[in-house]
Amino acid sequence: MAESKTGVFKKIFNDKSIEEYINVFPNRVGSFGFDAWGFNIRNMKSNMRLTKFLYESFFKVETFGLENVPTNGRCLIIPNHSGQLPFDGMLVGYSLLTNPNGARAPKAMVERFLPSVPFIGNWLSSVGAVIGDPINCERMLDNEEAIIVFPEGTRGSNKLYKHRYQLQRFGAGFMHLAMKHNAPIIPVAIIGMEESIRSYADIKPLAKLFGIPVMPLVIPFIFPSKVYIYFGKPIHFENDVYKEHEIKERVEKVKSAISKLLKQGLEKRASETSNK
Repeated sequence: MAESKTGVFKKIFNDKSIEEYINVFPNRVGSFGFDAWGFNIRNMKSNMRLTKFLYESFFKVETFGLENVPTNGRCLIIPNHSGQLPFDGMLVGYSLLTNPNGARAPKAMVERFLPSVPFIGNWLSSVGAVIGDPINCERMLDNEEAIIVFPEGTRGSNKLYKHRYQLQRFGAGFMHLAMKHNAPIIPVAIIGMEESIRSYADIKPLAKLFGIPVMPLVIPFIFPSKVYIYFGKPIHFENDVYKEHEIKERVEKVKSAISKLLKQGLEKRASETSNK
């Protein structure tokens, strides 16, 4: 007999393995369980139970290349962005939290407007999200954090379904920070999220009315698309160039590395689909 939804969720929220993950990852929190950016151990435990369900049961994530992520010290995790809602960041974060090679509790840079959304802002901060401000990022790098940055911003997460897996323009801020703070860049490709929440138009007048970057016209359904995450090898850049065109060349190198990982993942998915 199929297990009831109530039974499934009881299993999720009583999962003792979550406690084991939380107890081993290197967390720099005070006696009340908070860090300087609002990260909260108690909320992280609750969030991980939900994310575990999404990761293992709903999206059935397969992850490759976790050995490429440094087990300690500063680094910038740079993925493609997709899916309208921040599920992509949640899945990448969970894969790092449960990395068998060495767990990390990453911070994730988010758009400035998100913390202003009622209730959402505090919750995001409690699970490791931080406003995407260069000063915040610099301080976290100095604190030897692993930081998830989506250089496409809303251009990537809200692109139309017909443009899926087409990388949008990258901002260069992450490159300046990587060079200045001697932080390795880990390129990451996420395959599958672009089919999960599908946008067919951007209603710009409504976005302007509500003071938000985009107002996507989406199908109000989350498709359970299988997800693959590929972590590439670290890329190091010396702090030895100053002209903007040279910075952009380095940004394009990271973008190219992500494109290659996307191609690898899409080919694997196509191969598995054809063999079914």
